Amino acid sequence: MTQIYSSGGDVAHLTQDPTFTLGRRLAGLTYADKAKSFGGYTLFAPQTAEGRVYLVDEQGEVAHQWQLPVRAGRDAVLLPNGNLGYNGSHRTSANLYPAWDLWHGGDFYEVTPDNEVVWRYEDIFHHHDAQWLANGNLLYTAASPLPADIAARVTGGDPRRDAPDGVIQSDVVKEVNRNGEVVWEWHAWEHLNPEAFPIHAIFDRRHWPMINGLSVTRNGLVLMSLRTTSGVIAVDKESGKVVWHVGPDVVAQQHTPVEMENGAILVFDNGNLRPGVTSPHSTVLEFDPQTKAITWQYRDIFPPAFFSPYMGSAQRLANGNTFICESAFGRLFEVTPEGETVWEYIIPFFNEYPEHLSKGIIPGKQNSAFRAHRYAAEAISWLK
Repeated sequence: MTQIYSSGGDVAHLTQDPTFTLGRRLAGLTYADKAKSFGGYTLFAPQTAEGRVYLVDEQGEVAHQWQLPVRAGRDAVLLPNGNLGYNGSHRTSANLYPAWDLWHGGDFYEVTPDNEVVWRYEDIFHHHDAQWLANGNLLYTAASPLPADIAARVTGGDPRRDAPDGVIQSDVVKEVNRNGEVVWEWHAWEHLNPEAFPIHAIFDRRHWPMINGLSVTRNGLVLMSLRTTSGVIAVDKESGKVVWHVGPDVVAQQHTPVEMENGAILVFDNGNLRPGVTSPHSTVLEFDPQTKAITWQYRDIFPPAFFSPYMGSAQRLANGNTFICESAFGRLFEVTPEGETVWEYIIPFFNEYPEHLSKGIIPGKQNSAFRAHRYAAEAISWLK
């Protein structure tokens, strides 16, 4: 039995069972080039860490830790006021289909550095992403049954795995204020043509188009990542109309679209079923949303060595480097614009998913995180 210790006193127990692939890897900080790295602190909430959230310094040591009452549904972020915004897995969330437990959240907490809960909001139909907005509101995705006439028009997907009783879940994007009141709502089926957004062949026909990522641009457009149809769209909040759409000719089952200062869009492109590619691999892409031209990209020199088939994130740092979360394997790393890795950390906290259905889909001990976030040291003034 191998033990890995963190400065916070936690111990991650790794089995020596030869079938336990992740346990054979190094864990913790594996590399750091202080001269080239952005430095600062890294925040992550492992999916199976039973509600623990970690902030580690550039040496990979735990600088602060939170304990939430539920496991992470998705991620955690540091808010401008110094508090933690946490997207927890709601214990009574509706079980809409077998993989639902893997990607729903729905139990949102804002807590102080001392774990005092100052705000909570619940939605048992939430799934995937949520953004804590500068005005204090929460923007998130929720599931809702697709109207039958629209469901009949959804094409693609695996016909052997059709939705039970023909009920396909779709997406509603909601913005709620601090009183829990819905102040904006957008229904995917009212603005997307099913024939123009077919489900990829790998997916069952239970969820269309599965919005797994959200962000807001400087001019107020809402970026949405469409997982099961492979695409990124920009939505005008006032009209609800789609301003632009970048589809599977550029991205492949991507996550985390974010606008850069130059107007380009940065995404974590998972790479599942990328056309013309026989060996799947992930790529971080920066593209022009108007021309669809790729303006920057990162992939491993041996492409299959960097691959997360699900989840994943990329963040452009102030020094021009890019911070990447290879979610499925708990690998957090930073690369220069030239693609040189200058910091790497493997999440050392392993555990099994607690839900029976989740363990059936992703068995064994995991160290995965939906996303990870890098913060400059001066942005965390409360840290002693």
